[in-house]
Amino acid sequence: MLKALYTSATGMKAQETLIDNTANNLANVNTHGFRRSRVDFADLVYNTIRQPGTAVSNTQVSPTGLQIGNGVRVVGTTKQFMQGTLENSEGPLDVAIEGEGFFEVQLPGGEPRYTRSGAFRVDGEGRFVNADGYLLTPQITIPNGVTNLSIGVDGTVSGVQDGDRANRVDFGQIQLATFLNPAGLSSEGSNLFAQTVASGDAVVGNATEPGFGTLRHGFLEGSNVEVVTELISLISAQRAYEVNSRAIRAGDEMLSTATEVLR
Repeated sequence: MLKALYTSATGMKAQETLIDNTANNLANVNTHGFRRSRVDFADLVYNTIRQPGTAVSNTQVSPTGLQIGNGVRVVGTTKQFMQGTLENSEGPLDVAIEGEGFFEVQLPGGEPRYTRSGAFRVDGEGRFVNADGYLLTPQITIPNGVTNLSIGVDGTVSGVQDGDRANRVDFGQIQLATFLNPAGLSSEGSNLFAQTVASGDAVVGNATEPGFGTLRHGFLEGSNVEVVTELISLISAQRAYEVNSRAIRAGDEMLSTATEVLR
């Protein structure tokens, strides 16, 4: 059986993975805080018939050797953490990160999760929560009767209480978390990431401090997906898939020719 049939099959499977990844990127083009993924490929092991540099005589060596590859494999997907576009939402509790960092929220079981989406709300007890109701960490609570709520570039949450405009009250400070290798975070869905051994431990600090971004009240960070780039990737994957299928067809025709010789 021709090796090309199996080699081309690995190429077709790899392009299927690329198309799946591209489709997910495009599906989340309007998801706040979403980070696009890139698929990384690597060639498979080679059958070495003659190693480069093999002696062909007493005074000469082979300049190239003879190696036949076995196709391609998907190494992994890498999250791209370029800044997304800041969109003016004018939401009273919307806040976007400009620069490095993640908001930390807490799941009902107490596990920490991290997100770039700053679409916050308050629950029935006045606590800051995200769209799924997960509590912001550190916890910030807004009492009843607070108006003119604002969030500073350093994350300080303040407002006017009981109509006393002359005296603004601070209710806490939103902190950010950074990672040595953010690409090592695990995507958990719902705009959330989980810490892993690959990402390293979270380093928590305040916005505007060295290594941390700043916060923009009344804005939301959009997805960093570039539609044109994804469409180019989609077309490239489709054409590569077609070319690999043609290689399989060519191998099939060669096998057909070989079998007809026996008739």
